[in-house]
Amino acid sequence: MQHKKESENQYILEVENNLNLVEEKQLEMFCERKDFTFTPKNETLENPFSVVSLFSGCGGMDLGFYQEGFKIIWANDIDPIACETYKRNIGDHIVAGDITKIDYSEIPNCDVLLGGFPCQDFSMIWKRGGINTERGNLYRNFVDLVDLKKPKVFIAENVKGLLSANKGKAIEQIVSDFSATGEFGYNITVNLINFADYGTPQLRQRVLIIGTRKDIEEKFTIPKPTHTPENYVSAREALKDVEKVKYNNEHQNIQPSTTEKLKLIPAGGNFSDIPKSSPHYVKGMISHVYRRLHPDKPSTTIIAAGGGGTWGYHYDEPRPLTNRERARLFGYPDDFAFVGTITEVRKQIGNSVAPVGIRVFAKHIKEYLLKVTKDVHEH
Repeated sequence: MQHKKESENQYILEVENNLNLVEEKQLEMFCERKDFTFTPKNETLENPFSVVSLFSGCGGMDLGFYQEGFKIIWANDIDPIACETYKRNIGDHIVAGDITKIDYSEIPNCDVLLGGFPCQDFSMIWKRGGINTERGNLYRNFVDLVDLKKPKVFIAENVKGLLSANKGKAIEQIVSDFSATGEFGYNITVNLINFADYGTPQLRQRVLIIGTRKDIEEKFTIPKPTHTPENYVSAREALKDVEKVKYNNEHQNIQPSTTEKLKLIPAGGNFSDIPKSSPHYVKGMISHVYRRLHPDKPSTTIIAAGGGGTWGYHYDEPRPLTNRERARLFGYPDDFAFVGTITEVRKQIGNSVAPVGIRVFAKHIKEYLLKVTKDVHEH
């Protein structure tokens, strides 16, 4: 596969308070698939249930279902670089393109429909337009496909801010739309979960909207947490021997002043720990920037983008996390190699569903479907 050669270094001026000058190497991640040990085996899976995935990104949610043996038969995302990552690690059944321009008749029927419809407009980090914006309404494409494909189960993932978007009216409308769709309609549960409760070394609250067809009498309940705050997977445990991993472990070159800032922040701390008398203190800086991991606790939420101070920082070394370290904090296997520049890979990871956490749900859904399938209508 031939790709246009990019300049070796790209200098990005972080606009937020002009704090950082980051030198970012353009990664040559377009190596042959034979270099990867995690290879697609969809055609040999024993699990009888099929999956269609929308807004798939690099494949975090799909990976959890793949690991539980589901046969993923079709996937889609608009980001071509994320699709390259998906192809290299899960399979070439992903279609890169705008879901609003895809012929739905080309999408196969399935037992399970997955998707993390775009969350940016519902997120509390950014200014929210929510359900009134074009991206916010992309969930309706998800609804349309539930209507057409009639999956036995669907999961729609989104950010916590969805629950309060548009003063709570967004989630009411979304639940109403899903409940009435399709030949049978769907029983809907809206679940605010913390993925740390399911083995993810990250405090990551997300909403899972789970629907089961109303012709299925068996009630679906979400799996019980596998972890508690007393035995959460810590950052230290998650990052053990991470420096030995081959893929996506490049370090950024940051300004000396950033290094000095980080030296003033203890493990588990943030910018607010810098003494106001220090020349590295910046008045008006919000406290959640320059967050350093605490070695004995899960990471705080890893985000997909942002300027100076938002990259997430190592608990022991005064530096930003590498993308492989970020991937470890989501539970990606080490041979899951991401395609793209440091910034592109950061975005893919930060926007994804934690595979290690969603796998618990995949296993639970598999057991549920094995129990109820004989009693439901096939389409």
